[in-house]
Amino acid sequence: MIEGVGIDVVEIERMNRTIREWGDIFLRKVFTDQEISYATSKRTPVPHIAGRFAVKEAVAKAMKIGWSSGFRWKDVEVVNDPAGKPSVKLYGRAKERLKHSNIFVSISHSDTIVISIAIIEKREKDVAFRE
Repeated sequence: MIEGVGIDVVEIERMNRTIREWGDIFLRKVFTDQEISYATSKRTPVPHIAGRFAVKEAVAKAMKIGWSSGFRWKDVEVVNDPAGKPSVKLYGRAKERLKHSNIFVSISHSDTIVISIAIIEKREKDVAFRE
């Protein structure tokens, strides 16, 4: 059963300006060390940072919670499998809240924008049987 769907679009140039203006303060507040390391290992890191930002926003929207509800940026970490497929690792309140859920994410980008979608699905065995 689908619990929530979230989508987010990030302008790459806007992310670039944010990083230029706020630098490590912004990066360390929003991203885990692993996310920063992954992005900075790329020839053009900003689209990868923007993609991770978009995933975090999409997950928050799919969770249907506001920032005042205790959502923390670093509670959602974007990771990639060896083939490059993104997924999320959860920590803190996000992990507790979604412990009976599967989360599916996708990221796509052009030269100017990044888009991400997140789908939260209640695990089948945790869905109550209804007649």
